[in-house]
Amino acid sequence: MSNLVALFINNLFPILLIAGIGYLIGKTLQIDPRSISRVVFYVFSPCLVFSVLTSSQLNRGDLLKMTGVTLSVVVSMAALTFVIGKLMKLNRRMLAAVILTTMTINAGNYGLSLNLFAFGEPALAHASIFYAVTALATYTLGVAVASMGTVSFKESLIRLLKVPAIYAVILALIFMSQNWKLPLPLERTTTTLGNAAIPAMLILLGLQLQNNHRSKAIPALSLGTGMRMIGGILLGFVFAALFGLQGAAFQAGVVESAMPSAVLSTVLATEFDVEPAFVTSTVFITTLLSPITLTPLIAYLGA
Repeated sequence: MSNLVALFINNLFPILLIAGIGYLIGKTLQIDPRSISRVVFYVFSPCLVFSVLTSSQLNRGDLLKMTGVTLSVVVSMAALTFVIGKLMKLNRRMLAAVILTTMTINAGNYGLSLNLFAFGEPALAHASIFYAVTALATYTLGVAVASMGTVSFKESLIRLLKVPAIYAVILALIFMSQNWKLPLPLERTTTTLGNAAIPAMLILLGLQLQNNHRSKAIPALSLGTGMRMIGGILLGFVFAALFGLQGAAFQAGVVESAMPSAVLSTVLATEFDVEPAFVTSTVFITTLLSPITLTPLIAYLGA
């Protein structure tokens, strides 16, 4: 038990503390999270992804395996939630909302931070690939689910083309394949901006969570929370093993799969009017309860 407490204090508590600071300043200073979100999304996040990948020892096989794990987890989660939701006879809008909360994973704000704190730079490199692929899935499959068919495939692709992290991955792959290096001033600029990503993401997480709206859809909340917190762990183990991940890659793949629902799901739910109060509640609950599942998971993976 003392070991679990130490793991929580050393790895999860700093994350919750920084997010808590974001929550408090959001309440007291009335800061608009959208401005910070755009800086993180368009500047800090792609710089982090590029910097981590180009300084890592990942090869093409590592990239393909983590991509396979990520897509398998996201698609399987959406399919399983759909089947269970149908059996529960959820209406169409609520079913779409639940699927949105289970397939969108907080692989960025929360997942990158936790992998860095718990397992170090090697896990962070693998987690960055997971994060980039979830962004791709969210802006394609996620948009399709949230829109309930009202957004065309073309519009989904346009949204995807606006995700800077995707370009950061592509650019990093080019540099890695050619053994190129950025000029020192650009390298230091990219690294410094990337280093700002994780603390900014955690402050942003707190800012976004302070806009929580309660939902009384208990059966749907139970499904969304259970699938994201328990189903994510199980699917992470299954697909990490099937794709042959080992070491830091296995740790990153499982931990990222176990993350709570992404705050981005509330953005999609609000934009397409798919039970936004329910989606926000699920994000808040899964984030609040996540230390209960993540602490023993880290202990197991680090054993």
